[in-house]
Amino acid sequence: MGSYVTEQNLESKTQQWLKRIEPFNQHKMELDKEKSALLVIDMQTFFLDPGSPTFTPGGLAILPNVKRLIEAFRDARRPVIYTRHVHHPDGSDAGIMGWWWEGMCIEGTKESEIHPEITPDSHEKVITKHRYSAFYNTDLETILRCQKIEDLVITGIMTNLCCESTSRDAYFRDYRTFFLADGTGTINEEMHLASLLNLGYGFSYVTTAQEVLSQL
Repeated sequence: MGSYVTEQNLESKTQQWLKRIEPFNQHKMELDKEKSALLVIDMQTFFLDPGSPTFTPGGLAILPNVKRLIEAFRDARRPVIYTRHVHHPDGSDAGIMGWWWEGMCIEGTKESEIHPEITPDSHEKVITKHRYSAFYNTDLETILRCQKIEDLVITGIMTNLCCESTSRDAYFRDYRTFFLADGTGTINEEMHLASLLNLGYGFSYVTTAQEVLSQL
């Protein structure tokens, strides 16, 4: 499968996407550094290995930006929270996802781990989830509330599934979300752009990694 975006053309593509959604992306926000956290969603080998049946090409293109953001949030002493989408080997937690998708990311396998370039530090929270949203039946909301987080920066994969679902659920809980056009990725441009359009219209401020970095 070819990629709709690469590390080399990500910046130019991002400007095209932002221009397309500009009429609907009207809720510009400034990041409140002291109340912010970075969410790194499902950046696992299962999705980032070109040989995987669930390879997400947009994920490799954004990997350098995600890495820069992680380092910057760590330097600013702000929380970096990871998610891993996994299922039990016997499929007991798969439900409808068990037949909706070809193959599952099995808990405890090498493929289920976070990409080695952005391995979590020992003190960083890694949330295990079984559905798209990082809020669904997890302790994410408890973690955010205990750390008095109000602003969430959304990165990871897939733009139109787990990232979008998490952003929508965050909005329902009154978190401000900064959704990164160049920090989220999926399998094709149509899906990526559709999510940016919908989120900018009703749920998130769609922005760039560099804009967030400049506010840390």
